[in-house]
Amino acid sequence: MNPVWWTPFILVAGALQAFGAVMSAQLRISLSNPWLSLAVLFSLNFFFFAALFAMWPRPLPTLEGIQTMPWWAPLAGLTGAVAVFAGLALIDKLGAGIVNGLIITANLATSLAIDHFGLLNAPQHGANIWRMLGGVLMALGVALICRF
Repeated sequence: MNPVWWTPFILVAGALQAFGAVMSAQLRISLSNPWLSLAVLFSLNFFFFAALFAMWPRPLPTLEGIQTMPWWAPLAGLTGAVAVFAGLALIDKLGAGIVNGLIITANLATSLAIDHFGLLNAPQHGANIWRMLGGVLMALGVALICRF
């Protein structure tokens, strides 16, 4: 699959993620309680995707797919919730650039390790000097944002 065709969608998703982090921080400020804010956010997500599933229920999971699913696969939502909570709790204190920059840099560094070692059954894409340089440049860029 050529990633160039998906680039616009991925860029929009990244921009929406930055807006979403700021929106969730405003929700926490308005509701005061961070746990209630997370409950509201994820309840809306649940109902949105449940409605999409109701409209397009196919394909359905197979018994084989369920039986061979790694035990940790359903925990993915909790990993995303940690990033959502970071934005919700810290953007109004530190700024969107710092919080999102650090989240994205940590995401990129971890993704390079996942790719290189094929962690969590991901296809392997070996680390090379250019990929590592990209990660270092990303970290340097975020360091500049944090500093100034």
